Amino acid sequence: MNELEARAILFGAVEGGHGFWSQEIFGSSALRIYEKLLNGGYDSIKYGPLIKQISSLSADQILTSIESCGAKLIVPGDLYWPARVEDLAAPPIALVAKGNLEVLQSDSLAIVGTRNPTNYGARIAGDFAAGFVDRQWSIVSGGAYGIDSFAHKGALAAEGATIAVIACGIDINYPAGNARLFEEICESGAIITEFMPGEKALPHRFLTRNRLIASISQATLVVEAAFRSGSLRTARDAAELMRPVMAIPGPINSPTSEGCHRLIGERAAEIVTSIADAVEFIGINQ
Repeated sequence: MNELEARAILFGAVEGGHGFWSQEIFGSSALRIYEKLLNGGYDSIKYGPLIKQISSLSADQILTSIESCGAKLIVPGDLYWPARVEDLAAPPIALVAKGNLEVLQSDSLAIVGTRNPTNYGARIAGDFAAGFVDRQWSIVSGGAYGIDSFAHKGALAAEGATIAVIACGIDINYPAGNARLFEEICESGAIITEFMPGEKALPHRFLTRNRLIASISQATLVVEAAFRSGSLRTARDAAELMRPVMAIPGPINSPTSEGCHRLIGERAAEIVTSIADAVEFIGINQ
């Protein structure tokens, strides 16, 4: 058993974003934690189900299931590991990635927002994605309908690279209507996830996924978001990491801009009205 094999087994057994186990592993090593679990180093009653699960898993089984999806398990120390995720309080134990993994080392901007954008929001997401691609940045988003999709498409239309961070297994097209988009993303960019193949997109996993979007990116732009929105969580995750956060203003009576106005009003995000504004703000705050 080596570090990669131990990390693969723990990745297969521990839910993505689990604060305790993430901190245990990054505070020591996956191999040490794996051995400690098997050798009585943790409460056998409290952690009985986990101990039983890791005892039944093999690293080959985990790695084969990932590779059969055309993907790769990447871990800290790997060439393509996005080291910025280690700034998180609960860094991922590992990531499953598919596509052009070199893009994970590029400068990147997260563009997030509502699943039900206005035409204005859709256009702005695409325009900002293309503008940053022109400056050799990649675009990070969540692969969902709405602003996410328009951000990914804007990057692709500008012949750039984009990264989709998904909340399910790499073999699951969620949402199904974006299956073709995911294929296009993998041609020049990548899809990554913190979940094993076959795992479904459950509600709590989107919040887990949002922190990855914030951490992989050097800055985050919220285009349109409702007053209560998962996109605001991504913005706050980015702010906690001391990364620049920006928001696009909209009409004062537009429900889809209430979240952006909230961020701007709370001074949790910088108001930006042009790509030049965003580039300058990021440059000043890096």
